Amino acid sequence: MDIVTYTLAGIVDEEKGWGIKNDTFCCLDMLKKYSATNTWFNIGDQDLATHIYRTHRLSQGATLSEVTSEISRSLGLKTKILPMSNDHFQTHITTPIGRMHFEEYLVKNQCRDEILSIEFDGAASAKPTPQVLDALIDAERIVICPSNPIVSIGTILAVDGIKDALRRTDARVTAVSPIVTGMPLKGPADKMLQSLGVEVSAYGVAGLYADFLDVFVIDVKDVGEKMRIGKLGLDVSVTNTVMKSLEDKISLAEAVLIS
Repeated sequence: MDIVTYTLAGIVDEEKGWGIKNDTFCCLDMLKKYSATNTWFNIGDQDLATHIYRTHRLSQGATLSEVTSEISRSLGLKTKILPMSNDHFQTHITTPIGRMHFEEYLVKNQCRDEILSIEFDGAASAKPTPQVLDALIDAERIVICPSNPIVSIGTILAVDGIKDALRRTDARVTAVSPIVTGMPLKGPADKMLQSLGVEVSAYGVAGLYADFLDVFVIDVKDVGEKMRIGKLGLDVSVTNTVMKSLEDKISLAEAVLIS
């Protein structure tokens, strides 16, 4: 949610792809002077303020939805940003060296080790908020962005009621493939798909979404997959999905909206 919020607020660090632009790291630098060991998370001072504020408000009894709304308003946003659930939900990765939180695997471990299993702690009990379900059911269009299909999109889909809402909505549901020519554009999606026995391809991801999806958008380099994906019962749109510039982003957004 933070990266979405920072991006819409115009303060995201586009070069890094995370955090707040021109942020400083004085807090972590001082912690390192104290010989603190847990400074691997590398969060900037302004970004850390977001986490401190959220943790404080949650400790006061506010819901995640309420805090998200407060942060959005404070940054001048009019867009409504909804967390998938107000309940406990964490992703853990098991590797040959042990079980760890996903952020530890991604940032501290740098995705080095083989993934043996992926567990969603809280998935059995977490519920979507009424606002989330209403937004899905009442939407005119739903777009599933080209994020990691397991630990980004997959976590949302794991919450009870989300998939059912996507099946019941009258909105046209479109997803953009995060895999191009058998490779993820960013992150360890390939390792995660392999760990679950899913083919690392646009087709493999389409299969994960097929039961609620209407349209699957693939990159021009994967045009050879169009017929195979179509056999899953999906409309397939082919365009450039690799976003290297603002123009690329706008072009992809326009292609998605007319698909």
